[in-house]
Amino acid sequence: MKNFRETLESDNVYVFDGAVGTRLYDKGVYINRSYDELNLISPDLVREVHDEYVKAGADIIETNSFGATRHKLLAYGLEGRLRDINIAAARLAREAAGEKVFVAGAIGPLGLRIEPYGPTSFDEAKEFFKEQAEALLEGGVDLFILETFSELAAIEQAIRAVKEVSDLPIVAQMTIQMDGNTTFGTTPEAFTEKLDELGADVIGLNCGMGPNHVLTALEKMRSVSTKPLSAQPNAGLPRDVQGRQFYMGSPEYMATFAKRFVQAGAKFVGGCCGTTPAHIRLIADSIRSISPRQSRTFVRSTTAHITELKPDDVQVIAPDERSKWSRKIARGEFVTSVEVLPPKGCDAQKTIDSIGLLKEAGVDAVNIPDGPRAQTRMSAQATAVLVERNVGVEAVLHYCCRDRNLLGMMSDLLGAAALGLHNLLIITGDPPKMGPYPDATAVFDIDSIGLTNMVNKLNHGLDLGNNPIGLPTAFSIGVGVNPGAVNMDEEIRRFEWKVEAGAEYAITQPVFDTEQLRSFLEKIAHVKIPIVAGIWPLVSFRNAEFLHNEVPGVNVTPEILERMRIASEKSKEAAREEGIAIARESLIEVRDVIAGVQVSAPFNNVKYALQVFDVLDEFANRVLGKS
Repeated sequence: MKNFRETLESDNVYVFDGAVGTRLYDKGVYINRSYDELNLISPDLVREVHDEYVKAGADIIETNSFGATRHKLLAYGLEGRLRDINIAAARLAREAAGEKVFVAGAIGPLGLRIEPYGPTSFDEAKEFFKEQAEALLEGGVDLFILETFSELAAIEQAIRAVKEVSDLPIVAQMTIQMDGNTTFGTTPEAFTEKLDELGADVIGLNCGMGPNHVLTALEKMRSVSTKPLSAQPNAGLPRDVQGRQFYMGSPEYMATFAKRFVQAGAKFVGGCCGTTPAHIRLIADSIRSISPRQSRTFVRSTTAHITELKPDDVQVIAPDERSKWSRKIARGEFVTSVEVLPPKGCDAQKTIDSIGLLKEAGVDAVNIPDGPRAQTRMSAQATAVLVERNVGVEAVLHYCCRDRNLLGMMSDLLGAAALGLHNLLIITGDPPKMGPYPDATAVFDIDSIGLTNMVNKLNHGLDLGNNPIGLPTAFSIGVGVNPGAVNMDEEIRRFEWKVEAGAEYAITQPVFDTEQLRSFLEKIAHVKIPIVAGIWPLVSFRNAEFLHNEVPGVNVTPEILERMRIASEKSKEAAREEGIAIARESLIEVRDVIAGVQVSAPFNNVKYALQVFDVLDEFANRVLGKS
């Protein structure tokens, strides 16, 4: 049998198979099953599908292993059988392929968000891909096909993994949306250049859209690379027919586009979701009736390429020029802020009036939480705009990942920049089940690490897909950190990633155990960004009990709980005064190791919060409107 690399040098066009999953579904295997497990429990059925495509004229068939990575198998309790499943996938395909047909080891996305938009590191992702690639290699594949990727960062790790275990050829295929770009907005020219740079032997498209959109993208890809191209579109877009999804692209329609793919420069054609042996039979017949396409002159694009840092014409705004808050942090000056909740209704006047007291007192900023505890309140962004415009004090806008998808976040952040907001505190957000509407859905496209990366890109003039946005944003990027985390190693690791992603300062969860905070700061001393301590004046023993037992990551010491119990037995006023006293003591104890303080306003009463600042020299001689 020929080495697959010989096909890369020939003038011939080669045909991939169609959708394995579609055929398995047609044969009665429902989608709640692991199709990859069928390699072990129904090998004859899988072999039958491969045989159909070989008989239809496919030159290359793919292993039934698209979802056979550890995380995806975990959902079915099959992670322990990963090696067996992938080896079986390769051997079943090999049995059907014989000596004339090549076997491609199919690897799909992990089903995990990886950095910069998720908690899985590059190296962890690479190891997941490597584990699958090793098993497929052991099973006897001729090449690897990495398919249906929408993130360049993910497919890069897959390519690295394969190259570490094998020198077999790699077909790297991305998937695009209706606008012709990936879900992250990366253009065909941009991802083609990147895949070429990473050493993919064949660069292509699969799944996503029907053949028309793939053809348009393929024409763009040809202009920036001389590598062989591939095209394996879906059989059109799925349509709902009496509750079932059907792909409406006929075999004749797909065969017509197969010719066009070849004319556009494709060397490998086939199909993805919805394509069957009938589609592949006509595709094979159609492309063999035309002469191989002569290669075009290669012209490298100078405008579509991915720049890791920023477009050449963008001047990144320095931290000390972004806002007063950012300037003080950048210069090492102690910052003060008070957390005030957005109003519950649409009338913000009471909130604005109370924040006016903060400006008079000289507080640097007001922190506006974004749907804290999954409660329904006025938009934090709208509240922040009203505060800055009507009060004249800077806002630190909390922005969480719970309620918006990637596109919504991008729109919000660009809008915030246009409205003049410059200070962000990026958080993942509380799940809806913590609030009064447990049936509300959460999005969580990315977490706070991914969002930090997104904002950092915006500050460098780039959107999610590394496309220029023109004028860069000027956000001061803050993140949350929890000194009382149960899993401290994980907390520190995530904090390191946040800083690597672009975080410039951090604000802690409410601190009631100052020794715990000092210990935490020692553990993160190697991560040199300013830490602002969260201080929360308690108002009652019940308040202290609630925070200690029901707010994740908050630790109220037994001593403080006892002090609040004794004070609460006297009166509400005594409990409030004791809570303020404790907050003052905490601030004094940690003043020398923090870069600033954020004091929460109990019940949104800023006068209680302001009394905590009495112990700071810069507030000692001011009239703070104490009650």
